[in-house]
Amino acid sequence: MEMVDCVVVGAGVVGLAVARALALVGREVIVIEAADGIGTETSSRNSEVIHAGIYYPAGSLMARFCVAGRRALYEYCAEKHVPHRNCGKLIVATNEHEDGRLADIRKRAAINGVDDMRILSRDEAIALEPNLNCTSALLSPSTGILDSHSYMVALQGDAENAGATVVFRSPVRGGRAGNGRIEIDVGGDEPMRLACNLLVNSAGLHAPGLARTIAGMPAERVPTAYYARGNYFSISGRSPFSRLIYPVPVPGGLGVHLSIDLGGQARFGPDVEWIDAIDYNVDPARADSFYAAVRTYWPDLKDGALQPGYSGIRPKITPQGAPSQDFVIQGPQTHGVPGLIHLFGIESPGLTASLAIADHVLEVAATG
Repeated sequence: MEMVDCVVVGAGVVGLAVARALALVGREVIVIEAADGIGTETSSRNSEVIHAGIYYPAGSLMARFCVAGRRALYEYCAEKHVPHRNCGKLIVATNEHEDGRLADIRKRAAINGVDDMRILSRDEAIALEPNLNCTSALLSPSTGILDSHSYMVALQGDAENAGATVVFRSPVRGGRAGNGRIEIDVGGDEPMRLACNLLVNSAGLHAPGLARTIAGMPAERVPTAYYARGNYFSISGRSPFSRLIYPVPVPGGLGVHLSIDLGGQARFGPDVEWIDAIDYNVDPARADSFYAAVRTYWPDLKDGALQPGYSGIRPKITPQGAPSQDFVIQGPQTHGVPGLIHLFGIESPGLTASLAIADHVLEVAATG
């Protein structure tokens, strides 16, 4: 059996950020990843948006880590030359009821520390985005976009330069806690048993399942995994908008919004489709509901223009119809197992919040 100080399970954006943070404070780190590369699931199947921190409940981990993470992320991208753009976004109202909700969204954002938002009249919004249809809009200047893969490559490089090792095609089959350390059984081409002082479970969609395989982890502390697939559709040609366009939020998600990539291409989504198992297939027929949603703010969308793009899956830990979840970061203070930290339900804004989540994991590790 080999012994290492720290093991991070999962080489998604949060796992890599955690590994980087641990390595930079001098800890010995191995990242164990079941896939054959970094960020192959949730981290690469999203809108690649740098969120401002607008919608989340005051005082929640999502709110705190999104605002702190966004500031850190812009600085990091600039320092590491990660492609990104602070393009801003508009949250658009298309009727009188939605007009009234914009003030509430702005108020919640201000409580979270996002104090640069401004309500625009219809004419002001259309002056910024001539193709837009709205009755009013809320401008978020702090929102942006980034190349998520380049960001993960930078995190991996930082971690490895600080001494960390990333091992691929190495699924964790199970483990056990005891005697002040964690042991895990690693499969793959070269199966092995590995012992560590600190295990960080950053396995994303698989985090609850991994937690259940660790003997000594209280079962009642492990949430149930639920999957909410978000489907994306694209159009040919450049985006008709220079900013991100979001409708007023809907239960379970932020609605079918228009985001842009760094090449100026538009993509629409995600929607919310609850599924029973991990499956990334996009049903072309779901485009039918997209047309009506998109045309509320972009009436010029032509029939047949939407093409299936890709999908991502939100790692939910609450079922359909339940109140919105927060990030759950469980350390020994919560579950009583020394040297074990679980990251559950790290969905959006996990990409934006990744550096702040990593800082928090350092604090939990230091006090646990």
